Amino acid sequence: MSCMVKICGINSEDAVIAAMSAGADALGYVFFPPSPRHISLNGAATLTERVPNSILKVGLFVDAGNEAIANAVKAGNLDVIQLHGSETPDRVKEVQDVLGLRVMKAISVSTAEDLDRAAATYDGVADFLLFDAKPPKDSTLPGGNAVSFDWTLLSGREWKSNWMLAGGLDPNNVAEAVEISNAPWVDVSSGVERTRGVKDARKINAFIRAAKGY
Repeated sequence: MSCMVKICGINSEDAVIAAMSAGADALGYVFFPPSPRHISLNGAATLTERVPNSILKVGLFVDAGNEAIANAVKAGNLDVIQLHGSETPDRVKEVQDVLGLRVMKAISVSTAEDLDRAAATYDGVADFLLFDAKPPKDSTLPGGNAVSFDWTLLSGREWKSNWMLAGGLDPNNVAEAVEISNAPWVDVSSGVERTRGVKDARKINAFIRAAKGY
């Protein structure tokens, strides 16, 4: 059992160093002001300049326009655009065409029907699918809410797009999540934080070791 790991919500030099040192395969940068993990364009430039090409740099956006995305891509030298809002399949295609980068579409999951809809609409359109738990009703954030869904819903399903599992993952449950879902990628943010929006180097290391079966 082993998979690729994305550490999302990178917003400090310490977090970059911790994630790279532990063996992260992708780093996620949040360009969404309501999030405690949001970073500015200058912040993105600073926090991505030392990241090698072997590690994917992913920018997270929520219903953002082309100009805002393009500015962030340029500042952070991003490799992948993560759409975490209400973007349609047509919007996914538009972003791919306009920006010329791979696009990840987040899918909110609570039931099997949510996965069925994703299979019928986004699978094979987006380069990556990110299966995340539906946020609590009182949440103002589309992700990073430390909430999980039933991983068995993904068991046995096959996808045209590459995909990631997210939502409520932490060092203690990620190995089980990978075993049940057979996820090729996992994505974590709040599960490796010391306090809200502040990454913990020990948790990042423990998470990656567990996910990769070390």
